Amino acid sequence: MTTGKDAPDVGAPRLTRRRALGAASARSLLLTVLGELVLSTGEPAWTSAFLDVLGALGVEEKAVRQALARSADDGWVEPRRRGRRTAWALTDGGERMLEDGAARIYGFGAPAAPWDGRWLLALVGAPQADRRLRHLLRTRLAWEGMGSLVPGAWVSPHPEREADVTAVLADLGLEAEATVFVGRLGTLGDPARIARTAWDLEALACRYTEFVEGFGSVEVTDPREATAWQLRLVQEWRRFPFLDPRLPPALLPPHWVGTRAAALFAEKHETWKPLADAHWTALTRESSTTSSMRNRS
Repeated sequence: MTTGKDAPDVGAPRLTRRRALGAASARSLLLTVLGELVLSTGEPAWTSAFLDVLGALGVEEKAVRQALARSADDGWVEPRRRGRRTAWALTDGGERMLEDGAARIYGFGAPAAPWDGRWLLALVGAPQADRRLRHLLRTRLAWEGMGSLVPGAWVSPHPEREADVTAVLADLGLEAEATVFVGRLGTLGDPARIARTAWDLEALACRYTEFVEGFGSVEVTDPREATAWQLRLVQEWRRFPFLDPRLPPALLPPHWVGTRAAALFAEKHETWKPLADAHWTALTRESSTTSSMRNRS
């Protein structure tokens, strides 16, 4: 069996140089492995299995072992030692985190609900001198699907998220300085123009186009190669819930590429998932058999 030290790098998508410069860390890829391969089985897995699948993605053995150790420190996994060998099991907290992430990832591509034309508007400003607070405000409001219309004014076509946005402002200590409205446009204003102003839809479309071009033409049947592609597929896709505010179709450009990307993700995931699961099962079975033979000897 090959490990991360000597395994060839298979299944790496052909992404652009700009995307390659933002290559995923070993720890981020490990999180994808845990969510895709470990969570569904509920069984501990030997270090050698992680070395194999992450090694196929070009992650060095040392980096894999460090990622496992740090994940244990953070309470995602726990080691279970048998002699000189170590298996890794998800903790209860790790399972909950991965289940929440899976719900967000796999529910993300579902068609948006019909829009009733109402907007959520939050007027809020953070002190200019407090860079950290302003960064947290931008990050957390963006996560709630809010876009910046003008400095201090955040909008969303999802008024049902008002309680979540209010909770963010309260958590940051800004509720006393904020005002939140829910309402419709008056006689002036174009909803699509508001969307183009509040969100960088052109940049988002480029990201989706890269995803489609990177995975669209790939056809693999070898289980190990399919596993590498499956992990990269999920790794790339799970970025989009942080980037895409899930705007209603009425606010998006015609023939929105994000719709095509979501369909492609669902198709490739459905095709490669059984092959990846079979490969992971073979790895864990092989590791267990090897362990038993060593114990008998």
